[in-house]
Amino acid sequence: MAEKSSAGFGSRAKGFFKSVWSELKKVHWPSKKELATFTGVVIVSCAAMAIVISAFDWVVSSLLNLLLGLA
Repeated sequence: MAEKSSAGFGSRAKGFFKSVWSELKKVHWPSKKELATFTGVVIVSCAAMAIVISAFDWVVSSLLNLLLGLA
């Protein structure tokens, strides 16, 4: 059988959250300007990909309709 650790759940949880807080202090958080820039880049790239995928879908479905004579 596995041995139980001598520390209780409360002390282990406290140690876990203490180490999480320590790691969060090391994180480089973006400034408001960086955050706005990054958000804009994500929105524009998502919109661009949506347009590309929609155009590809339209071309493929048009070709299939033309080939199958469903038009």
